Amino acid sequence: MLDKVHDHILAELGHSARIDTIVVVVAIVFDLIALGINASAAAAAAVDNGSGLILANLILVVFLAMTGAFNLIALGGMLLGRSTRSKLLAGMLAMYHDNNVDQYYDKSLLTNYGLRYLVFGGVILVLAGVAMLVPVFIRFA
Repeated sequence: MLDKVHDHILAELGHSARIDTIVVVVAIVFDLIALGINASAAAAAAVDNGSGLILANLILVVFLAMTGAFNLIALGGMLLGRSTRSKLLAGMLAMYHDNNVDQYYDKSLLTNYGLRYLVFGGVILVLAGVAMLVPVFIRFA
C-alpha cells in the first residue's frame, strides 16, 4: 500500500510542477503581449486630442486593469501550487521518516522549492509592472 501512496504523491508532484510551469509561461507570454497592446493603446491616447481621446483612455484603463487582474490570478495560482507542493512533500517526508529512509532525502530541497516559487513570482511581478507602467509613461510623457 505504501508503494501506491508514494506513487500517488510523486504523480501529484509531477502534475503540480507541470501546472506551475504552464502558469509561469502563460503569464510571461501574456505580459509581453499585454505590453505591446497597452503601449499601442497608450500611444494612440497620447496623440489623439479629439473625440477619440476618451475612448482611447478607456481602452487603456481596461487593458491595464485586465493585465493587473490576470497577474494577480497567476500569482494566486503560484501560491496554491507552492502550498500543494509543500503539503505533498511533507507527507512524503513523514512516510520516509516512518520507514526509516528519511536520511536519503535532503530537507534543504524544501527551501530550494520555496525559493524557486519566489523567483517565479518575482518574474511575474516584474513583467506585470513593466506591462502596466511603460504604457502609463508613454501616455503621460
